[in-house]
Amino acid sequence: MDIDFIINIFPLFKKAFLLTLEISIIGISLSIIFGFIISLLVFYKVPYLCVLSRIFIEISRNTPLIIQLFFLYFGLSYWIKLPNFWCGVIGVAFLGSSYMAESFRLGFAEIKKIHIESALALGFSKIAIFRHIIFPQSIGISMPHICANVLFLIKETSIVGVIALEDLMSFTKNIISIYGHTNEALLMIVVAYLIILLPLSIMFYYLEKIYSRYL
Repeated sequence: MDIDFIINIFPLFKKAFLLTLEISIIGISLSIIFGFIISLLVFYKVPYLCVLSRIFIEISRNTPLIIQLFFLYFGLSYWIKLPNFWCGVIGVAFLGSSYMAESFRLGFAEIKKIHIESALALGFSKIAIFRHIIFPQSIGISMPHICANVLFLIKETSIVGVIALEDLMSFTKNIISIYGHTNEALLMIVVAYLIILLPLSIMFYYLEKIYSRYL
């Protein structure tokens, strides 16, 4: 194990690490927002938009991220040229939105109708019912799935290198092919993903325990 090589290459490794982290944070944040909106459209069966949401979910979940990235980076270039960074972000958000939407929808579907009917009988508005009854209960049910989706999407960012982004995986492959330091490169990428994923896994574990108290 060449420690000197790891120290010398660390600045470039840090840049790739931060790029992966940035794409993950922005892409996953957008996927949660859009996934929540899509789940509401499906749950409340909004005319036309509900059908479009269903179509979006099926297209997103049944196409690989690599195909989505190719379409955004190469296919759309005939009409609009997006920077490869934003292609990566949009690709993660596009894929993640469908998974997040299904997670939220699963939580909404578990709400007992008697709770909603009781609130209506007491004169609650639809907004109040959602705020005080539907959302608090559904988020506890959805939380384990949402947490699993976050971890899944972070690992999925490992293929954004196909659109010329110097992420962790792309950096590792370049280090191996150029310098031949396979062990050092693999050690660095394993440690990098552990730094990102392990604290999140621990945090999500306790978060799920907290929300499970309200189920």
